[in-house]
Amino acid sequence: MNRFLPFVFRFTLALVGVAAVTPCAAAQVPAAAFHMTLIGHAEMSSGGEGFAMKLTSGGRRLLYVAHESGPHCFTIFDVTDPIAPMTVRVVDTNSADVRCNSLDVSGNILAVAAETKQQGQPGGGFSLYALDDPSAPRLVGTFDASGPHSRGVHHVWLASDRVAHITGGAADFVPNRKSDDQFYRIVDISDPAHPKEIGRWWYPGQRVGDAEPPPNNIPLPDDANQGVRPHNVDVFPGHPNRAYVGYIDGGIVILDISDLGHPHAISIVRYVGPFTHTVFPIFARNLAFVSEEAVEDACADGPKHMAVWDIADETKPRLISVVPYAANSPELCKRGGRYGPHNIYEDKPYGPTFKSDRYMITSWFGGGVRIFDLADPQHPVEAAYYVPATPPGSPKNAPQINDVFVDDRGIVYACDRFSGGLYLLSSDLLSPR
Repeated sequence: MNRFLPFVFRFTLALVGVAAVTPCAAAQVPAAAFHMTLIGHAEMSSGGEGFAMKLTSGGRRLLYVAHESGPHCFTIFDVTDPIAPMTVRVVDTNSADVRCNSLDVSGNILAVAAETKQQGQPGGGFSLYALDDPSAPRLVGTFDASGPHSRGVHHVWLASDRVAHITGGAADFVPNRKSDDQFYRIVDISDPAHPKEIGRWWYPGQRVGDAEPPPNNIPLPDDANQGVRPHNVDVFPGHPNRAYVGYIDGGIVILDISDLGHPHAISIVRYVGPFTHTVFPIFARNLAFVSEEAVEDACADGPKHMAVWDIADETKPRLISVVPYAANSPELCKRGGRYGPHNIYEDKPYGPTFKSDRYMITSWFGGGVRIFDLADPQHPVEAAYYVPATPPGSPKNAPQINDVFVDDRGIVYACDRFSGGLYLLSSDLLSPR
């Protein structure tokens, strides 16, 4: 059976066992491109899953990029000239046990996540910086999310400069299963020196003491790389009553957050073993673009998918289609590291950002940056891609594109998870409106 069989077939039959592909020997593979051009590059280690941009009063464009792992926490680049990006500042982590995988900006506030390597370690939570001088963020407050069963905060999202939406643990949260240690939290940051939680939601049965049974229809070992916990949360100013959550093995979750103190589920769509990463709503078309994350090297857990869902009735999301895999996917699987879906550019609701309800700009680890055209949502097509050459010093002997961001000029920014740095790309598809 073709390991890249259509998602609808896999979804229906709940196939979860796929033999791993053995990586080939290390080789320098040249870049490959279709309707995308590399226009700039900057050195950077361990690119994470957080991008944000701010325009200074003097007209400079500053890009904030999170790091996947220490010793660096985040880097600020001046990308005013995308052909010649310049490093402005590198901020390090406070501990070798803490990583700053996610960040976000709204107004003059920068929020940076802090996640520890192990549960129970100190330092987990998020930090708030004032951007009076955007090139020199000033620490003004921290939110402590550490605890005996917590690793702190994995993801932070700002729909405004007054409320943070995060996925993480808490001192008072005891999961039924070790891998289910994070949940959705809403934090008031209107006084950034004293952030405070105002709401929370977790999957029914996820916490010790819940009336519902644990959601363990797929048994997992304690060290599993997935679980019933949230990854990304999307909340938009134009639709402040909704939160769209990728809940990893919990699937797709849509929450009513009209009362921030008491979120409740509108729908939960769970299917077998997806690692649901991001649920990105396309409001103008009543659609959601959903990514699963490839978490094992050499496609051992694949194929993972990006899919289009109809959410006209949010109580009953309906699968419409999946994006196509590249024709050379078997080759990309063998090159090294991960290959498959990861992050989606989520039309950030603030700042100088690109907006589109048609083109989905995505990261695919060893598959680079890939753009999909949803003009016909039942038949999405791959419209462009850029796969970097093998980065020097890559521990995976292949590019590992971790996240993407697009500014209002249509410039695509992509970071490598390890040694590839920051790539700046253009595409004739992404002309500014």
